[in-house]
Amino acid sequence: MRDVAIIGVGMNKWGELWQKPLRDIFVESALLAIEDSGVDHIDSMYVGCMSSGIFVGQEHLGSLLADYLGVNPIPCTRIESACASGGAAVRMGFMDVASGMSDIVLVGGVEKMTDVSGGGATYALSTAADQEYEVYHGVTFPGLYALMARSHMHQYGTSREQLAQVAVKNHENGSKNPLAQYPQKVTVEKVMNSILIADPLRILDCSPITDGAACAILCPAEMAKKLSKKPPVKIIASGHATDTIALHSRKDFTTLNATVKAAEKAYKMANLKPEDINLAEVHDCFTIAEIIVIEDLGFVKKGEGGKATESGMTALDGKIPVNTSGGLKSKGHPVGATGVGQLIEIVHQLRGEAGQRQVKDAKIGLTQNMGGSGGSTVVHIMQAM
Repeated sequence: MRDVAIIGVGMNKWGELWQKPLRDIFVESALLAIEDSGVDHIDSMYVGCMSSGIFVGQEHLGSLLADYLGVNPIPCTRIESACASGGAAVRMGFMDVASGMSDIVLVGGVEKMTDVSGGGATYALSTAADQEYEVYHGVTFPGLYALMARSHMHQYGTSREQLAQVAVKNHENGSKNPLAQYPQKVTVEKVMNSILIADPLRILDCSPITDGAACAILCPAEMAKKLSKKPPVKIIASGHATDTIALHSRKDFTTLNATVKAAEKAYKMANLKPEDINLAEVHDCFTIAEIIVIEDLGFVKKGEGGKATESGMTALDGKIPVNTSGGLKSKGHPVGATGVGQLIEIVHQLRGEAGQRQVKDAKIGLTQNMGGSGGSTVVHIMQAM
């Protein structure tokens, strides 16, 4: 198996992109990644997208996006794993290059979520839950994560203020990211006094509805320094796992087993431990998600995620900075693109290009991208070359 490197990344500003269709949003970011890499051709493409058929009425994205990027007849495959679609696309591209099937692969993600009403977006997102046993009975994702939050608060004493601290931290980081959808800073009081969505979660505990795309160019590590205009970044591990789709089928609402297992695989592949990671981009679709994920990745012991956030451990200047980009909470969450957007932040950090949010001496970074209420998770570990 060949070593794989990232030699180019591209991402447009995320937000409510009313005037741009899905195809244009994707092509913008793809062209930025190609320009960043310096390559003159692409051998294959993988595009993460959760639900374009419902959001914009468009399926068959492999043909559409290869056409509008001007690279057909190369193979292009749309990848779906709910909100982990982007991370899964990266994994497929990684395996394509590692296997020797392709040399230069574009991996991307895209979602256009604002072409439907709020109710329409809620329906589209709900397709990532168990339709017969959850959605039919009226549950929504805020409701599912609220159950996780209440369980975590009951078992470990996690406070409402600690949940709010996740949003405060990520908006602080996002205020330094020119591509973030909501770069405004918030306070604990503002979070706790915002509109109640599903007790204890309030609207400022929730990631937004977002339009956006993100792309990266992968190639064999041995070719990277010859091709790349910028310092390449090596993907040293890729872990993937699943869990029950229904939250009620799990033994413990406070553990995301797919994240635990995907991380175990990634750490083993990289021959690293959690303490070797310098920074991480994790799936903070709700504030409670970040608290649980940093526990399941092994950064802190189970039950200590809230305290770690409150203490500043995960802040930009903390022991393990988490979501330096602003995370899903501030940067935005165009579901199919999120996993690739996480990778882009790690690449910028490892290149030393993150500006005001740059982590000092960043050498190894991790991304954790999950679908639904944690029914699927993809973890990647990257290292500066």
